[in-house]
Amino acid sequence: MPTNFTVVPVGDGRKSSQEDSDDSNVLREEDEEAPGDGNPKESSPFINNTDNDKGTLYDGKNMALFEEEMDSNPMVSSLLSKLANYTNLTQGVREHEEADEEEGAKKKTVKSPQMGTFIGVYLPCLQNILGVILFLRMTWIVGTAGILEAFIIVAMCCSCTMLTAISMSAIATNGVVPAGGSYYMISRSLGPEFGGAVGLCFYLGTTFAGAMYILGTIEILLTYIVPSAAIFKAEDKADEAEAMLNNMRVYGTCCLTLMALVVFVGVKYVNKLALVFLACVVLSILAIYAGVIKTIFEPPDFPVCLLGNRTLKNHGFDKCLKTDIIDNVTVTTKLWSLFCQSSDLNSTCDEYFNLNNVTEVQGIPGLTSGVISENMWSSYGPSDMLVEKNMASVAASDPTLDLNLPYVVNDIATFFTLLVGIYFPSVTGIMAGSNRSGDLRDAQRSIPIGTILAIATTTIIYLSCVVLFGACIEGVVLRDKFGDSVKRNLVIGTLSWPSPWVIVIGSFFSCCGAGLQSLTGAPRLLQAIARDGIVPFLEVFGHGKANGEPTWALLLTAMICETGILIASLDAVAPILSMFFLMCYLFVNLACALQTLLRTPNWRPRFKYYHWALSFLGMSLCLALMFISSWYYALVAMLIASCIYKYIEYRGAEKEWGDGIRGLSLNAARYALIRLEEAPPHTKNWRPQLLVLLNLDSELRVKHPRLLNFTTQLKAGKGLTIVGSVLKGTYLAKETEAKKAEQNIKTAMSAEKTKGFCHVVVSSNLRDGISHLIQSAGLGGMKHNTVLMAWPGTWKQSNDPLSWKNFIETVRETTAAHQALLVAKNVDNFPQQERLGEGTIDVWWIVHDGGMLMLLPFLLRQHKVWRKCKMRIFTVAQMDDNSIQMKKDLQMFLYHLRLDAEVEVVEMHDSDISAFTYEKTLVMEQRSQMLKQMQLSRTEREREAQLIHDKNTASHAALNDKPDATPERVHMTWTKEKLFTERNRNREPNASMGVRDLFNMKPEWESLNQSNVRRMHTAVKLNEVVVNKSQGAQLVLLNMPGPPKSQGGDENYMEFLEVLLEGLNRVLLVRGGGREVITIYS
Repeated sequence: MPTNFTVVPVGDGRKSSQEDSDDSNVLREEDEEAPGDGNPKESSPFINNTDNDKGTLYDGKNMALFEEEMDSNPMVSSLLSKLANYTNLTQGVREHEEADEEEGAKKKTVKSPQMGTFIGVYLPCLQNILGVILFLRMTWIVGTAGILEAFIIVAMCCSCTMLTAISMSAIATNGVVPAGGSYYMISRSLGPEFGGAVGLCFYLGTTFAGAMYILGTIEILLTYIVPSAAIFKAEDKADEAEAMLNNMRVYGTCCLTLMALVVFVGVKYVNKLALVFLACVVLSILAIYAGVIKTIFEPPDFPVCLLGNRTLKNHGFDKCLKTDIIDNVTVTTKLWSLFCQSSDLNSTCDEYFNLNNVTEVQGIPGLTSGVISENMWSSYGPSDMLVEKNMASVAASDPTLDLNLPYVVNDIATFFTLLVGIYFPSVTGIMAGSNRSGDLRDAQRSIPIGTILAIATTTIIYLSCVVLFGACIEGVVLRDKFGDSVKRNLVIGTLSWPSPWVIVIGSFFSCCGAGLQSLTGAPRLLQAIARDGIVPFLEVFGHGKANGEPTWALLLTAMICETGILIASLDAVAPILSMFFLMCYLFVNLACALQTLLRTPNWRPRFKYYHWALSFLGMSLCLALMFISSWYYALVAMLIASCIYKYIEYRGAEKEWGDGIRGLSLNAARYALIRLEEAPPHTKNWRPQLLVLLNLDSELRVKHPRLLNFTTQLKAGKGLTIVGSVLKGTYLAKETEAKKAEQNIKTAMSAEKTKGFCHVVVSSNLRDGISHLIQSAGLGGMKHNTVLMAWPGTWKQSNDPLSWKNFIETVRETTAAHQALLVAKNVDNFPQQERLGEGTIDVWWIVHDGGMLMLLPFLLRQHKVWRKCKMRIFTVAQMDDNSIQMKKDLQMFLYHLRLDAEVEVVEMHDSDISAFTYEKTLVMEQRSQMLKQMQLSRTEREREAQLIHDKNTASHAALNDKPDATPERVHMTWTKEKLFTERNRNREPNASMGVRDLFNMKPEWESLNQSNVRRMHTAVKLNEVVVNKSQGAQLVLLNMPGPPKSQGGDENYMEFLEVLLEGLNRVLLVRGGGREVITIYS
């Protein structure tokens, strides 16, 4: 849809000096430079404004209202100017070629790219696609598979590359694609993990392609050009294949070394020879078609000698005759001596030789000969199977074959899937155009047109060759891989015109050029991956010579290429590189399908002739071809890609490229969240989803990192963890501090191996901030159901009553929100990573809270730190309870819950309230009286506290008969020594009498709030029991009593909890969320 722009000129109005001065004051406040988000940005004129550009962004007074935003939001005129001057350079190659020869690193002025579709995309793709397999194996594939199956093989492979090219065109036209080809497209579409894995697979495929081209070059050299150059010569016919492989290894290594040196010296020499290599390919193809046309009128003379129906190697004899008549004398021929023990007519000969006659047929009968019907069907077979013509013959009584006889045989076992793997490399090379995108005048137009036209052209060539080869060449010659039946001529060469040497020389130089290009392209691809920094151990390969030449990458490429050459067989190397290329094409299709289905906002390709179904079909075809070619190679390739993927995920640098996998994750998360919100989790699936409330110190560091460690131990990586903290102030003023705090928390989470999300809230006060977190943290069904926080250990020492008021309000709000609450006391004493030895986790089950107290120890014991600890459950029995029956019932309940724990019922008898309890209550209420004066100044508060203290001391001195009435008992603190002294006194036989006496002597106790006295009594008695039973436990879990409904007694509540927890090392106070969290049912 076209968009119309209207440019409106704005006049520079005349203003008075007063107005000018007023204008200068508009929006004085400078915006602070926003810190980066840590994500690398793509090279784009929209984003990267250098400091030098800032001065030109704003000039004049017409846009004064926007002047403070110019750094982040440039003027449209400036942006359009930058866009017009934007140039996209090839990744490395242009700079390498244009490096100054004398000064090395000094670059020349880069010219704007000028290549069109034909020169820049079509011809490079054509050159890369047409290659060694066409010249060396195409005739053999047609002969072995038959015309129909060969047609299917070619059609499948070409369809795969055509579908991939459609997907690639969509990706390549969706914005600017720098050089880097498929690696860049996949990594930016599917993310760094997939990009790195597939990029390295593509690199390995390109490297093995180099090995295949070099092996093809040596095969042409030693088989068809100079067979006498072979170093290893077989004395026995059985050793011929091994000798040939050794020759390939030696010559291949030498050729690789020579090519690597050429690439090292300078890429420009390779690029200058590219036109020569392309000319060789085009001339060879034209020679084939010319030869096919010539066979209609005058077929070439390439006789094939047959013994019975068996094809003979036609290079050990000159005449296809058993005997010959010379000067009216019958003499034996060279063929006779090959099958008989001597040249005498009466000598013993091979049985099959005696029973069958020798016949001679034309190897190239011609297009109109009707041989096409014989070549229509396949002829697969095992290794060493004879290449036979479909004609009558007399079989020998002994079917065993003498390998020394000159028969043409299969060198390897043949079957359909093998041929697919061997053929597929002949359709690779479709990325050649996208790799040159930086050199194209209009890449978004040239890449789709040029690539698709090149694939269409090569598909027509391949399909026509299948039919023409089957129609022109005798079947036994087609199945003769190395041309032994036609005097060691290249089979495709016998068809060409004017001479077989046109194809031999053309294919030789074509293979040389393709090998050089592979050795040129592969190191640059590896260098691009290394410079992206996604695979840390590859970073060394990002460096090179002064002009950027990838020296180390070239060395590694040569070493990997050498492994392919040591395999030495073209037929064995071809399926290996097929796997890597197919995997690369698979992910190109996946990237296009994913982007289309997700409807990513940035997905706007200029190439419109694509559809997700085509991409999905291409992906499926790639996967099918991988397993058709070789299921074990496919599994190995997938394993390599998976290992690279997991490595990048685990160790690689984090990149954010706006990839499709992230979009897929978001869609999957959205779908899952919507499903989760449909119904609350069943009790069987309930697990604590934690909101961890952290306190930060003055430097915004985490005060209690052990709380995070405890979270890890409790969660073991399962479920949701949100780590939250609150900063006091306004967001505008505290934005930087909030980001720093968030970073510090993330660092602490990483150090403590806590997996989860971080959320820092800036609020006018801490209470509101915590309330906001409790209400709004999480999303949809992924919301927390449990709040974990540390006990405010310094609440007594703090001059600010908000320190404990915030805590109590948090308890109230979690209860109101129906969320569970865990409060860890002495959290800094909790274990970190060290495993605890023998010990116990003691659960004090006072009131039923939905089963939280049962579930938490079970979850903790899943972690290695707590695994060796045993679980003990204590419950409290009152006077009218049957403690024996309670114990049995509890054991049965635990049995049904499938929990292993020791059970103990603790009896708490009613007893008189001790003097210690009254003293604690008195101290508590005196402290409350002090805290109610918080509106006074600090000096007045201290004076008020001293007056209360003096008054109480005086009243004690007046009323006590004994002079040593211990007036210090009404001090604001109760020391540990006094605690134990009073406890021991209470345990004496006359303790109750002593209490009555003390009561009579302390009339001020009568004015105490009796509710507070009872609560303190409960806290003291329960603390005695817990300390007595669980003082040595590794962890004590205890029901947390709720705060008072009226806020008047909040400070008393903190005293009750303090007394309840006194003398215990590690305590976890647990408050249920009002729902059952554990069940006996399956």
